[in-house]
Amino acid sequence: MQLFRSEEDVDRWVARTGHAKGAVFPPEQLWELAKRWWDDRLDLKWTRKPISVRQAILDDVGLTGPFWYLEPPGPAA
Repeated sequence: MQLFRSEEDVDRWVARTGHAKGAVFPPEQLWELAKRWWDDRLDLKWTRKPISVRQAILDDVGLTGPFWYLEPPGPAA
């Protein structure tokens, strides 16, 4: 993950380094993701959230699309 001041800075970095431009989203969205993802991490009986819950968190904060799928799609029927 890289942090930038603006999407223009992202574009300049991509042009300079040749790296592919990945997902770009504001820090507020990152903060919302972090709060929901790690809200129970300090609980003594913490266990990893089920994949369905983790996927719902990504979806709820607006991180959707193939990059954000936690499970690959099943085989074609």
